[in-house]
Amino acid sequence: MSLSTPDDPGLCAAEAARRLAEDGPNALPGDGGRSWLHIVRETVRDPMFSLLLAAAGLYLLLGELQESLSLALMVCVVIGLTLYQEGKTERAIQALRDLSSPRARVVRDGQAQTVAGRELVRGDLILLAEGDRIAADAELFSPGELQVDESLLTGESVPVSKSAGGASALHAGTLVVQGQGLARVSATGPRSQMGQIGRALQTVRAEESPLRRQTRTLVHRLAWLGLGLCVLLVLLQGLMRGDWLQALLAGIALAIAMMPEEFTVVLTVLPALGAWRLSHQQVLTRRIAAIETLGATSVLCVDKTGTLTQNRMRVASLSAGGAELFLDDALRSELPEGFHALVEYAILASRPDPYDPMEQAFHALGQQFLAQTEHLHRDWVLVQEYALTPELRAMAHVWQGDARGDHVVAAKGSPEAIVDLCHLDAPQRASVAAAADAMAARGLRVLGVARTRHPGPPWPAGEHDFDFAFVGLLGLADPLREEIPQAVRECREAGIRVVMITGDYPVTAKAIARQAGLADGTVLLGDELDRLSDAELQQRLQKASICARIAPTQKLRIVQALQADGAVVAMTGDGVNDAPALKAAHVGVAMGGRGTDVAREAAAIVLVDDNFASIVRAVRQGRRIFGNLRKSMSYILAVHVPIAGMALLPLLLGWPIVLFPMHIALLELAIDPACAMVFESEPADEDVMRQPPRDPAMPLFSGSALVQAVLQGLGVLAAVLGVYLWGTQQLDETQARSLAFSALVLGNLALILSNRAGARGLLASLRVRNRMLWGVMAFTLVLLALALYLPPLAAVLRMAPLEPGVLGVAMLAAGLCLLWFEVIRLTARRLAPTRR
Repeated sequence: MSLSTPDDPGLCAAEAARRLAEDGPNALPGDGGRSWLHIVRETVRDPMFSLLLAAAGLYLLLGELQESLSLALMVCVVIGLTLYQEGKTERAIQALRDLSSPRARVVRDGQAQTVAGRELVRGDLILLAEGDRIAADAELFSPGELQVDESLLTGESVPVSKSAGGASALHAGTLVVQGQGLARVSATGPRSQMGQIGRALQTVRAEESPLRRQTRTLVHRLAWLGLGLCVLLVLLQGLMRGDWLQALLAGIALAIAMMPEEFTVVLTVLPALGAWRLSHQQVLTRRIAAIETLGATSVLCVDKTGTLTQNRMRVASLSAGGAELFLDDALRSELPEGFHALVEYAILASRPDPYDPMEQAFHALGQQFLAQTEHLHRDWVLVQEYALTPELRAMAHVWQGDARGDHVVAAKGSPEAIVDLCHLDAPQRASVAAAADAMAARGLRVLGVARTRHPGPPWPAGEHDFDFAFVGLLGLADPLREEIPQAVRECREAGIRVVMITGDYPVTAKAIARQAGLADGTVLLGDELDRLSDAELQQRLQKASICARIAPTQKLRIVQALQADGAVVAMTGDGVNDAPALKAAHVGVAMGGRGTDVAREAAAIVLVDDNFASIVRAVRQGRRIFGNLRKSMSYILAVHVPIAGMALLPLLLGWPIVLFPMHIALLELAIDPACAMVFESEPADEDVMRQPPRDPAMPLFSGSALVQAVLQGLGVLAAVLGVYLWGTQQLDETQARSLAFSALVLGNLALILSNRAGARGLLASLRVRNRMLWGVMAFTLVLLALALYLPPLAAVLRMAPLEPGVLGVAMLAAGLCLLWFEVIRLTARRLAPTRR
């Protein structure tokens, strides 16, 4: 029975769909996201909403039923808007959770296919291999043995042997660490042993990132400042005027004005929706916190095969008996006899049903040229295997089936390993090395092949105990992906250093590095790495652009050495042994196509297409998200300055109250979608990939950014105070309040325009398309028009219609604010240090 094409056709698609509908998805309790009710409960517990509801209650105590009901209605509208934003974010996170869930290879309708782990059903046949996370309880029934890590269930770290004749029960959540097999699903979801234990494994985990910690500190400081000012205001107003209910109402208005609850909104919405956007670019984000780290990445450690190259192997050159043959599939119709044995033994040293692209290339070459010869042995039986190890980069297969009675042994591996197995003398070694270098210089991946016979069993403990004879060399072409040179160039312009890590021959690695456009640097070999101390390794890696002949277990030392030197490291990997390095890197990047479940679980990012260019797109997106976060945060801080000022200063100066809680609630209807939707939709700055990586320890608000935001807010406050004072001289109290509110709303729009512009400047930013911006601006202006000219709403807000000329004063104030913002931007640019 072949594991890739078993005799049992498995379930048909219709039966699998019926069982899925009957039993439900293969998901554990708690795998779902937050429900609407949960989001509502979290929203209502927010301090701002508590303050708004308290204000509505105070209006009721004062006998102002209309104001109380209006404020309660505004609270409901704000909650609805929050639910929309949170729901959109939750759907994005749930989509990521579904996309990055464990996968399973199943046999259905007689065909092997890959499905999401959630879609497994009772009776499914699942194909298991080393590195797979078992997605459901199952029974092993194929011959052979599996080694399974069940520590997730039992706590025992020693792998357990599983076989069809003995212990055959496999459990969901456990890990295949060795072997391959075929199993039939016996239980899914909550009916599995994992489900009965009740452990919920969340694929996308919520982590507190450095940005969240910084923001939490800032919010706490502003909250305590606001609380202190509110208590002071209530005491002053109560003692001076004796109206404690009105004093309390004014204090609540100030508290709402100073409550920066939008900070937590943008920190949730922008990264989550950014991760959702990345999923449409073949990049899955398993840990949302990794998004902000991507933009700070300074070193990208990438695999060569399949990441820089296409992982489509083709045998391009053969070397045997001192002669070399260049293969051209389009022109060559036959293979000279002198190269038949080389192809024959390369196939015998490969798996009968190969998954590895190199072994598939050997089989394809055999089918092309040896199908009508005696050199293909489909009826031979594989009786013994010797796996490739870090100590010996070669593997060997022992076959039974030759009429002479002896067993045939075929080995393939790195040229130096095969030469070592064959015990060649110095001239022969030099000849093989020269031939290998000639192939590698053309960017070919070079493998050596050897053969021998052995009577056996018993079998030797290792391959060195066989008497191998050298057969020849094969050169495999794996073309560079077309987009790689451009992606590498973008990294260089962005100040990101690319280090290629490969197990391949050093000369091959250098040839591919030249094609990719990697920076010139030294080559660090795996054997040399083992001899270096940690300090010496740090020094070597400062100049190395290629690490060749690297074992997966050595990647961890490379990551740790780069981190110790102050780099922010992103590391790619696909195998079981890559998991420690992926976990240790600041951003672990797993391969979605050829990667193991273990690698994907250890990584923060998964590349669906295994393409290096996708990493570069992810870095660009990470920088865009961080830049938009800073713009949004600056806007939030700036807009709260005039709101708090207009809630506090009139009372301290003995003027009539300008902003009541209902006014601030109405402003929140414009601020909330602006800080989240507008800035999340903002495209990246044109030079985002021409700037050096940011320091990950850099605070979200540097001193200069904080000063700029406060100065912007003070400018709007001055403009609003100015038009209010003018209004008190020319208009009645209600119209003066209407004028000040209008100026505040238009000043808010000016802040949106200025902060989204960033370093581009206002005029340049207007040419950048952002449909959400114009939607929010139109929505805000409609709200203002309703507040001024809809009589019932105007009466509740204690406002009155304004003549066009008076509205022009508010527009003039907003225009002056824009000029002030440009002065601040140009001054900051002049004072800022040169970035390069």
